[in-house]
Amino acid sequence: MSETPPVIYKIVDAALWQEAAETGVFMGAAIDLQDGYIHFSTASQLHETARRHFSGKDNLVLVAVDGGALGDKLVFEPSRGGEDFPHLYAPLPLSAVLWETPLTLDDDGSHQFPEIA
Repeated sequence: MSETPPVIYKIVDAALWQEAAETGVFMGAAIDLQDGYIHFSTASQLHETARRHFSGKDNLVLVAVDGGALGDKLVFEPSRGGEDFPHLYAPLPLSAVLWETPLTLDDDGSHQFPEIA
């Protein structure tokens, strides 16, 4: 298992994130519920995750989460290309969220990320 980075990221549909904001907890998107854990990415994995799973999709939110606040329910497991990805085997408490920002598209349909570590 890899050392937990200080920050992990989740790309979420804005309407789904709004529901989480109202309840104080994020249960996961459809793929998360299907797989039994919430998928996250590290900063270095984020652009490829967006390209593969959210290409051209609008109305998204990028959420930064304090990985250290999630305890032993956060597990790094091999996924795409054998690279370890953060998976949360519990609902995400919004108290662990550091910040959130809209993930907009530019004129050519690519997501515009804020400058992150």
